[in-house]
Amino acid sequence: MSDPVRFLTGLSQALSTLALYGERHPATDRAVESAYRTLTDLQRGRGAAAFTFLSEEVLFGRDLVPELERWEWSARFATAGIERIEIDGPVSEPQFARVLAHTAAILGLAGEPRAELWQDGPETIRFGRVRLEAAARGAEASASLPVATLGYSLREERDAVGWLHEEVTAGHAIPLLEAYGVVRSLSLAMHGSQEMVLPLLTLKEFDQYTTTHSMNVSVLAMALGEFLELAPAAVRGFGLAGLLHDLGKVRIPREILSKPGKLTAAERAVIEAHPADGARLILQGQEALDLAAVVAYEHHRYHDGGGYPCIHYPRAAHQASGLVHVCDVYDALRTRRPYRDAWSSTEALAYIQSRAGSEFDPAMASAFIEMMTRWDGRISLQESA
Repeated sequence: MSDPVRFLTGLSQALSTLALYGERHPATDRAVESAYRTLTDLQRGRGAAAFTFLSEEVLFGRDLVPELERWEWSARFATAGIERIEIDGPVSEPQFARVLAHTAAILGLAGEPRAELWQDGPETIRFGRVRLEAAARGAEASASLPVATLGYSLREERDAVGWLHEEVTAGHAIPLLEAYGVVRSLSLAMHGSQEMVLPLLTLKEFDQYTTTHSMNVSVLAMALGEFLELAPAAVRGFGLAGLLHDLGKVRIPREILSKPGKLTAAERAVIEAHPADGARLILQGQEALDLAAVVAYEHHRYHDGGGYPCIHYPRAAHQASGLVHVCDVYDALRTRRPYRDAWSSTEALAYIQSRAGSEFDPAMASAFIEMMTRWDGRISLQESA
């Protein structure tokens, strides 16, 4: 068992014991002492450490912890607003015990949150929600972790995606924490009312197209995954793949991307290179995102073998690629572009229907059309401010 897994296991056991016996009980003292030992083991040779809790997954730093997939405490932490725990210095055992007591209170396990738990000087353990504002990016901002409530204007999420694209353009690694945070935030926005809604962004300025389109495809991909009754982990995976599917476009000069007239053969070649470029960028990251890389590479492949990039040995595209492709085309048609006006939803769905079996997987096209027809009243348009 790795040190991160041992620490989180010890933490959850101490919280359970605290809930059962309360503070100042010998069993609680032993559990806290045991959990504290796992913390010191975790910090040995590392110094700073950070955990991020998604609904069914845990990140240690930038890496997924596969042993804790669908760990029940991850969802409990995230639901209570403890989406991230940061440890950036020495921690005393009394300090750790206070953190446990405060955490238990927030989780509703024991007692009430009390201000005095945090009144003994600066803490080296902090927890709160993942913050999405672009102004808080970078290592210098990670020292502060304010608790913030997610809003559903999607402005912060759009800014986060824009910043993600800027980081990749500058040659930096894909900031996966922010990418996961955006997908989770979009999922929360979809399920924020009694009936699921599709929070789709409308384009205000063409400069925002890449970020707006990426978020809309992510929403549509997750919605279609849920409509097909796929497992939650698969739905989130499709959402992340949808968010990153056009990442290769950061390599396309703006004058080509926004050209209103017909592209030259050379310009067309630049455009058609973006799926392979996107896959390479994703595979160069610190975490294996095979599904997202495959979707980035295949999302312009046709069901009948056409599309691009051209492959030497014909094979069927991945299910996720077919799913993202239909979502990608629908949102692209529904958006005003420099060279044409936006299509109506009826026109876009009719196009998908007409191309089912050739461009689109017929089963995926049929499911998408049924979903959009049935859920037409659930679309919530958000202006891309």
